[in-house]
Amino acid sequence: MGNVNPQLAGIDYAIVALYFLVVIGLGLFVARGKQSAQDYFLASRSMSWPVIGSALLASNISSTTLVGLAGAAFASGIAVYNYEWMATVVLAFFCVFFLPFLLRSQVYTLPEYLERRYSRASRTYFSGLTIFLNIVVDTAGALYGGALMLSLVLPDVPLWQIVVGLALSAGVYTVLGGLRAVIYTETLQAIILGGAAIVIAWFAFDKAGGWDHVMASVDPEKLSLVRPADDPHLPWTGLVLGVPLLGFYFWCTNQFMVQRVLSAKDENHGRWGALFAGLLKLPVLWVMVLPGTCAILLYPELAKPDLVYPTLVFDLLPAGLLGLVIAGFFAAIMSSIASTFNSAATLVTMDFIRVWRPQMDNDALVRTGRLATVGFMVLAVLWAPQIARFESLWQYLQAVLAYAVPPICALFLVGLFWRGANARGAVACIVAGVVGGGALFWTNVVAAEPLGLHFLLVAPLLFVFCVVVLVTVSLLSPAPAKDGVDAMLWTPDFFRAETRALAGVPAWQNYRLQAVALLVLTAAIVWVFR
Repeated sequence: MGNVNPQLAGIDYAIVALYFLVVIGLGLFVARGKQSAQDYFLASRSMSWPVIGSALLASNISSTTLVGLAGAAFASGIAVYNYEWMATVVLAFFCVFFLPFLLRSQVYTLPEYLERRYSRASRTYFSGLTIFLNIVVDTAGALYGGALMLSLVLPDVPLWQIVVGLALSAGVYTVLGGLRAVIYTETLQAIILGGAAIVIAWFAFDKAGGWDHVMASVDPEKLSLVRPADDPHLPWTGLVLGVPLLGFYFWCTNQFMVQRVLSAKDENHGRWGALFAGLLKLPVLWVMVLPGTCAILLYPELAKPDLVYPTLVFDLLPAGLLGLVIAGFFAAIMSSIASTFNSAATLVTMDFIRVWRPQMDNDALVRTGRLATVGFMVLAVLWAPQIARFESLWQYLQAVLAYAVPPICALFLVGLFWRGANARGAVACIVAGVVGGGALFWTNVVAAEPLGLHFLLVAPLLFVFCVVVLVTVSLLSPAPAKDGVDAMLWTPDFFRAETRALAGVPAWQNYRLQAVALLVLTAAIVWVFR
């Protein structure tokens, strides 16, 4: 790492300590008092759009994102930003087509929604898969990314001990306060995280010679979002076919993200919050991705991409600002960890325990949720150190999803637009997805002579296979009851009725106009960096 000296001054320790005191204190303050199940798991469905949007951003921008985006930009270029801007497209789609049915269903979890559309079997499978991905991918990844940074400051402390400390710091108020404590702390953390990202970006560009020098000196290929079809990192075919699918899973069906939308006080606040989160994703190019591009000029000999972000932080920042950025990094870790802990606990409590013991009262459900949170803290701590076996953090995160989530995307998307999709088709889709995903993983990754198919092309291939199975089996079996399906089905008639309802809404409150404006802004950014 060259001349990097990962040492914190007294003021830096003071800032970090103040951050912990304020965030944990806020979480515990919000957690006080008796809570019902709706309070604990969905914050009483009372959240407003600024809080929802900020919480979505804070949940999404974990330590894995900070480390992974900068590292990927250093190693292969800014094409990694395609995952970020695609979020705005996916969230606009979510607001128009899916969100109203989700909120009107009054469900606690996305698997519960899937049961209403199909069957108990689909709920059980999806809930189990989501819990697994929340712990093995999301929480463990955030813990590993945070421990990687802290290991530079605390080289004599074993990685597992750092992981334990991080898990406990976020777990204490999550266990006690549930979603309300998580969301309010996330709103504060989003502000701290944004300020820290701007600081590191400013210093990175300044040290690298300024914007014009960076743009002129870095290989143009690494400054392009749209890459050739044979690009090993993010081919344009994967951008068009694979990234939207992974984005749909993450933003529209992943419990730990969508739970924030489920807490909205009404449909408008849910939509505005989701679109606000999409808007907040756009500056990520400048404050989180391009600093990794600056590192190409600053640290050309850096051995491991995952060390780019820690190197920028410790090499560039003076005392005081270093403490602020470290606090922002902790904000990213804690917000992501807290949200996934709460999400997994909600899934266990509502999709398994309440189903098995429907007579449980509110107090028992809340106690179960707290115990589940503690259990998941232990599991994530045990798995996090294993991520070091993968080439990079970002590769680990995206590749796991490509083989696991296409059947779920098929169930939600086909079920949203086609009345004929039924329970038998759903079970067949899940089986086909598990078998097909396993076969593709074996032939593409494990086999002595792997296919070499990019994981972003694996996802759409598996998705199409699952859709074909779902549609075929549904057509060969009895159609679902119309009464149970129509309330969860998007139709042109629904769209026209909503259009009439929006006719009297001021333009600045019309979510459709907001979505169009967001998409135009996104398209402009993609065009400039194409």
